[in-house]
Amino acid sequence: MTDELLTVPEVMKRLRLGRSTVYDLIRSHKLVSITIGRSRRIPAAALHDFIHHQIAEAA
Repeated sequence: MTDELLTVPEVMKRLRLGRSTVYDLIRSHKLVSITIGRSRRIPAAALHDFIHHQIAEAA
């Protein structure tokens, strides 16, 4: 597993979602994030878990 931290714009690009949608996912605790100073970062593992959870729910 990687310790890579992604920015909100990187997550937006990977999920092909808008900024407000990504922040809504973070606020609703569906997507885990951390704050470093004033910067929001999403662990790559959290994005991976979110995607797999969404796939499992859709099945």
